Amino acid sequence: MRKVPREVPGFSLPVELRSDIQHAGYYPALVADVVGATLAGDVVQAHLVHQETTFDQDSVRRHITVLVLTATKLVVVHADDHDDHHERAVATATSESIPLAAVRGVMLAHVVANPDAYVPGSLGREITLTLGWGAVSRLDVMPASCGDPQCEADHGFEGTLAADDISLRISADADGDAALARALHFASALSATIGR
Repeated sequence: MRKVPREVPGFSLPVELRSDIQHAGYYPALVADVVGATLAGDVVQAHLVHQETTFDQDSVRRHITVLVLTATKLVVVHADDHDDHHERAVATATSESIPLAAVRGVMLAHVVANPDAYVPGSLGREITLTLGWGAVSRLDVMPASCGDPQCEADHGFEGTLAADDISLRISADADGDAALARALHFASALSATIGR
């Protein structure tokens, strides 16, 4: 059984969660306060902190996502750089509290290099964690065909509707083995709670 870390002053966050936010390095005091305010006193059962940097044409943008599982909800916090066309730094932090009953799915895509040499139990060196709760749906539409390469008839369109409210890519090579293990633990903990 995992030992529950003691809490620190301010918004009540377990030491391990606060430490992971601090380690990510993106305005940790702001991010911790937004997470704490959104938790509203709920006890943290599992969490995942994922920091990434993206590159635009002439700028570098930092982004952090914090996922927190409680007994009743999934808390999602995003914080990133905001361009207000001034020289000062501006960050935007957004939080969402999703009832666990609303979480529709947890999808893990495992990327395994050299699958012929796969070591049982390793689950690869990279995953993409996708969570859906119905806030965002994507419709991929393409022209339908009948399979006859000579056919020129209009067969209308076909498509796929996918819910992917959030998708995070975690790589052991880029983020470290511990980050991949934490992501797998979080996905497992969330999967165990939904659908009950």
